[in-house]
Amino acid sequence: MIKRTIQEIAAMINVVSEIDAIADITIQGVSIDSRKIEKGNLYIPLKGSNVDGHKFVEDAIRKGAAASLWQKDVPNPPTDLPLIVVDDVQQSLQELAKTYRKQLDIKVVGITGSNGKTTTKDMVSTVLSQKYKVQKTEGNYNNHLGLPLTILSLDEDTDIAVLEMGMSARGEISLLTNIARPDVAIITNIGEAHIQNLGSRRAIADAKLEIVEGLPDGGLLIYIGDEPLLQEKVPHITGIDTKTFGRSLSNDVYPVHITQQETGSSFKTNLDPEVEYFIPVLGEYNVVNALSAILVGKEFSLEPQVIASGLQALKLTAMRMEMIDGIRGSKVINDAYNASPTSMKAAIHLIENFSGARRKILVLGDMLELGENEKQFHTEIGQAIDAEKIQFVFTYGELARYIAEGARDSFPETRIFSFTNKDELIQRLQARIEENDLILVKASRGMKLEDVVKEISL
Repeated sequence: MIKRTIQEIAAMINVVSEIDAIADITIQGVSIDSRKIEKGNLYIPLKGSNVDGHKFVEDAIRKGAAASLWQKDVPNPPTDLPLIVVDDVQQSLQELAKTYRKQLDIKVVGITGSNGKTTTKDMVSTVLSQKYKVQKTEGNYNNHLGLPLTILSLDEDTDIAVLEMGMSARGEISLLTNIARPDVAIITNIGEAHIQNLGSRRAIADAKLEIVEGLPDGGLLIYIGDEPLLQEKVPHITGIDTKTFGRSLSNDVYPVHITQQETGSSFKTNLDPEVEYFIPVLGEYNVVNALSAILVGKEFSLEPQVIASGLQALKLTAMRMEMIDGIRGSKVINDAYNASPTSMKAAIHLIENFSGARRKILVLGDMLELGENEKQFHTEIGQAIDAEKIQFVFTYGELARYIAEGARDSFPETRIFSFTNKDELIQRLQARIEENDLILVKASRGMKLEDVVKEISL
């Protein structure tokens, strides 16, 4: 993590106060939460819509913070505390991270996309960890605050940082990539997430492509070559190298064989047809994500067998295609972290074609931030479900009831259940589950369907 004197900090950001009296104080690490202060931290008192962190500056220093930023338009700064006064605390956090990144002798892999960012981040970091010291984005620290905090947590002897970049509007990836300055950038896909803010998939593609702004001359963009919007736009970008991955044979890397097993997916590629890769996660779309990790591994001079060892050792962030034991001898696939039409259809397709289960049950919740066509998106999900392969459909939420409506085109009423009360859903679902059932639970994060998973798992 960052370790600098206040005098050095003052050279990294724009400071508007005298710091001579505190110049020799050394800070180690930063924190935006006064409740989680560690000894020596620099406290960053952010001004939120409900809470102003400046109210907790004294408490943070009492708990061990070495110093604190202070925004100059906030009145009554304590005169007896080690404060660094700045124009804007949030911008100073971002500038500090940007400068620290420049000072590090490190390579950065930046990852964005509508779906699969976190899974791909986990894959890439696990692969690279076979040879290098790697740090990655933890949890959902992928926004204008989380990414700077992740960079400032990097150790000076780290070889490679794998950084996830999220967005909901234009300009957000631009901000993040110009802080992180990736050497390699990955775009996993272009879906419908945040279409409410951006208006179209074309606009989403433009927003994701902002990631190349941070690449150096000759930097590498790895992108999903099956996406027509990227096929159209990327060739017009100059000064960078590109590689593609996907199902199509026109990509630089594509799978030539995929086998779904109960514990994961095995596959081979055109690049190394003699090497069998295995990832302990289900779904052909996760195999496609793994292809990007293979390209990154090769970019950093890893042999195919080393890459394969890394993928096999993968441990995914929770609630992403997580297979767990359920009640009464059932199996539950917990994919409750997030959902979009693209990822929802892919997960349902996986369950439909999964062998070994006696019955298959879908528990689907609202997909959020889909804009004016949100009802249509949900209806189309329901219409796409194969009634010969899925026995029951449970939905939760005001929007998800349109999934149920769509499913009624092919399902009898006795096999569709729609709820807006989560407790009622859980009760009815528990009563239906039998031995050797396979249950998929998926929705947008805001629906908190992990509550359902908890009640139907061991």
